[in-house]
Amino acid sequence: MEPHEFKLTEEGLKAVLPPMEADIMEYMWRVKVATAGEVYEHLKPKYPEMRRSTVSILMNRLCDKGLLKRSIDHGKGGMRYVYSVTTTREEFEKKIVQKILDALMSNFREATYAYLSNIKGR
Repeated sequence: MEPHEFKLTEEGLKAVLPPMEADIMEYMWRVKVATAGEVYEHLKPKYPEMRRSTVSILMNRLCDKGLLKRSIDHGKGGMRYVYSVTTTREEFEKKIVQKILDALMSNFREATYAYLSNIKGR
């Protein structure tokens, strides 16, 4: 997962993921494995206008970003995708911090060193 932007005004996952993707990942890290239908049912109270297909599209985007993977499950209702997390929340957050600090060091080395050295002294 490569963050393309960091939104300074947002908190938590929403600083690096769109809001609905962040909500999906919050849920997926809790349950580890789920179908798009299960995620839809979980999110429906928060997003009453959302369609089931929207959840599938967003979960596929999260697969493209490497945060989820999907497999095919054959059951009595036919074929369906089952999604699972590929990384823990802690690993994801660590990778985001590393990418942001690497970018700061590449672009603003002196200011980043100065700021980090002040933090250590607190």
